[in-house]
Amino acid sequence: MSAFADALSATSSGLKAQSLRLRTLAENIANVDTPGYRRKSVPFEAKDAAQSDLTLVSPGKVTLDQSERAQIYDPAHPLADATGHYQGSNVDLLIEVADAREAQRSYEANLRMFEQTRQMSASLLDLLRR
Repeated sequence: MSAFADALSATSSGLKAQSLRLRTLAENIANVDTPGYRRKSVPFEAKDAAQSDLTLVSPGKVTLDQSERAQIYDPAHPLADATGHYQGSNVDLLIEVADAREAQRSYEANLRMFEQTRQMSASLLDLLRR
């Protein structure tokens, strides 16, 4: 049964990591038009499981993208400087949507693997009961 527990641990760590990634991407998409907003990203790190040869995935510290933010010309905006410009966000909606799609598919793959492992474990228990 240890193999089943390892498989469930690996898929659940993937689910947690992709969940945080999706949440961060949703924040980025929600703030695409927020002046001064910096894009957030979540790196993944490999983590060795205690008392096992299993390697799990864990989300790292959320980082802010340091790329240039767009300079937007709107003299009527309250944040505009003397030249009429203010700093927009550095979020590219196309990249965020593509990343969200990738994270969603990874989440779904982990979920399917979790469900298959659970079904295999239940089938094994049924066989052992007979």
